[in-house]
Amino acid sequence: MSVQLPDIRVLKYYSKCSIIELMASSLPDKEFLGTLAKGLSVITVFDEKTPVLTVTAAAAAIGVSRATARRILHTLHQLGYVEQNGRSFSLAPKALDLGYRYLSSQSWIERAGMLLKVLSEEIGESASAAVLQGTEIVYVAHVPSRRLLSVDETIGTHLPAFHTALGRVQLGYLKGADLWARLKSVRHSSYTSSTIINMQGLYDRIQSDRDQGFAIIDEELEKGLRSLAVPVLGRDDNLLGAISISVNATRTTRDYLRTVYLPKLRAVAVNITDGT
Repeated sequence: MSVQLPDIRVLKYYSKCSIIELMASSLPDKEFLGTLAKGLSVITVFDEKTPVLTVTAAAAAIGVSRATARRILHTLHQLGYVEQNGRSFSLAPKALDLGYRYLSSQSWIERAGMLLKVLSEEIGESASAAVLQGTEIVYVAHVPSRRLLSVDETIGTHLPAFHTALGRVQLGYLKGADLWARLKSVRHSSYTSSTIINMQGLYDRIQSDRDQGFAIIDEELEKGLRSLAVPVLGRDDNLLGAISISVNATRTTRDYLRTVYLPKLRAVAVNITDGT
């Protein structure tokens, strides 16, 4: 069992939607470099569903002219971040440097990965770490178990924060107005019959999770998936992220998560904090 290495999807920590929204903003900001924003937005368009882009596709994706998209791709090619094959462009291995640099700048993530690996081997379940980005979480560490779950929890994966334990336990650290704004900014859809989609219900659950210091998601994101998460704090009590354990609901009860796994997960969180 090994800790998964980061891939280019970590770049999505800088949300493509956020970048494009900033580009389209009418608010004056003399310090904002639109050219840099456009270049970053092109990089974030590449993913597992869009591994290759043409100039036309890139222009349409970020809302610029073909001439601008061509210059951006040419510059990225010259810098070594994309490769060109005729009229098609794809990410080059050098693009991994951007994701690695983020992870290497966050010392707690490396420590979390090592400690979660030990925990996962001890209990035989998958363990993960994630950070909050807007209304989503982004996985920054993951140790898979031999008991595979169908949810794709590789590093860089985005999942809805409101319907994951890793998300709810971090959302509780937001101020009330900010939490409500994020609640209202997304459409809450049912993933299963257990998914909470009522905004007041979600707000109350998030506040309750903050008060108790942990969150449990019981088959809300996927049938058969049960997750437990606790926050990871810095030495000054600032929120760094969260760590979790995911189990199959048919073999691990909520009570077992609370009585057996919660103390272990909290001990890992304290150990991470001590190392920051």
